[in-house]
Amino acid sequence: MTVEQQERVILVGVETEETRRNFGESMLELKGLTKTARGEVCFSLLQKRPQVDRQTIIGKGKLQELRQLVEAHEADLVIFNHELTPRQGSLIQEEVGVPVIDRVQLILDIFAMRARSKEGKLQVELAQLDYLLPRLTGQGKNLSRLGGGIGTRGPGETKLETDRRHIRTRITNIKRELKEVAAHRERTRQKRQGVFQIGLIGYTNAGKSTILNILTSANTYEKDELFATLDPLTKRWRLTEGFEVTVTDTVGFIQDLPTQLIDAFHSTLEESRNMDLLLHVVDVSSEDRPQQEQTVVALMKELAFDQIPLLTVYNKADRIVANQFVPTMFPNVLISAKSSRGKQELTEAIKLRLMEILTPYSVTVPQTAGQELSRLKRETLLLREDYLEEQEAYRVKGFAPANSWVLR
Repeated sequence: MTVEQQERVILVGVETEETRRNFGESMLELKGLTKTARGEVCFSLLQKRPQVDRQTIIGKGKLQELRQLVEAHEADLVIFNHELTPRQGSLIQEEVGVPVIDRVQLILDIFAMRARSKEGKLQVELAQLDYLLPRLTGQGKNLSRLGGGIGTRGPGETKLETDRRHIRTRITNIKRELKEVAAHRERTRQKRQGVFQIGLIGYTNAGKSTILNILTSANTYEKDELFATLDPLTKRWRLTEGFEVTVTDTVGFIQDLPTQLIDAFHSTLEESRNMDLLLHVVDVSSEDRPQQEQTVVALMKELAFDQIPLLTVYNKADRIVANQFVPTMFPNVLISAKSSRGKQELTEAIKLRLMEILTPYSVTVPQTAGQELSRLKRETLLLREDYLEEQEAYRVKGFAPANSWVLR
C-alpha cells in the first residue's frame, strides 16, 4: 500500500479502572504506531467502562456506533487498543464489516516492515504465526485483501488459513533455523570478548540510532517513528584517547510490549545482557517521560539487565527549557544528539562513567615496548603518559576492565 493509498483507520480504546492512569498516553502511542504502519487515523472511538465487555470489548450499543462510524468515515480498518481473543475479533469484524486487528497485531506488522536481517525476519514470522494460528477462522478476507495492508504484512499474504499443519511445520522449522543463527551469533560474541561493550536501550523513538550514528558514524536508519530500529547493530567506537569499544543499538521498548515479542526478540535483547555499560536513552521532551522510564526499568528487571552499570542519557534537550528540567534517574547527562555539542557532552559523561566502572592502574612500560603501549591505548582508557628519562620508560596511568591483562 503506497503513501497515497493510506488505509483509513478507526482506533478504539476503552478506559477502565485498571488502565485509567496510562490510557491517554497509550492511545497517543496507538496513533503513532498506526502512522508508522502507514495508516491514516480518521477517528478515535473512546469509551469509559468499569471493565471491558467479555464478548465485544465495547458492548452492543457502542458496537453499533462503531459500525456507523466505519460507514461514515469510509474506514478500511479498525484497530483496538486491547488484545482481542479470536472469538472477540471474529464477532466485532462480523458486525462492523471491515477487518479488525488489535495492538499486538499492529506492532507485529510494524516489525515485519522493519526487519532487515535473516534473523529479524524469522523472529517476526515466528511471532506472527504464533499469534495468528488460533485466529485463522474468519481471517480469509483479511489475508487476501488486494495489496495487503496493515496487519497482513510478513506471512499474512500467504493465506495462512489454508493449512494449519503447514503453519505448525513452518513454526518448527523457524525455531530450528533461529537456533542455528543464535549459535552463530554466540560464536561472534565470543570473538568480541575482551572488548568493552556499550549497549543502547530505551523507549522506542528516544533517539538511540541517532546516538549510535554520532558516536560511530554508522549511518543507520534514524527517523521520528516508532520502532525505526529492529535488528541489533553493533559498531566499533574509538575514543579520542584510543580506547576501542563496541556500541550496540537495540529494538525500542514500549508500554505493554506483547509477550509474543518478548519471546520472539529474546535473542535481540540477549545482545544487551552481555554489555559492560548500558546507555538508557530517554526522550526528555516526551509528556509521558516518567511512565516511559518506568516501562524500560521494569523490562530491564524482567530481562535481568538491572545488574549492569547504567548511564541515563536524557536526549532531545533542544525541545525543552533546560533550567526547568528535573532528572529522575542517576547518573545522567542531558544532551541534544542533533546539536554540535551533543557528541562531546555525551562522550565526557561516558568517560566519567567508565572511570567509575573500570579499575584504575599505573604501570611502567619500557621505551622499547611500543607494541605494549599501543595495546594499552587500544584496550584501556589511558589518561596519562609520562616519560621517565632515567629509566627510559613511560609511566602510564588509566582505567582498565576488571578482566584486563594489565591488572594480572
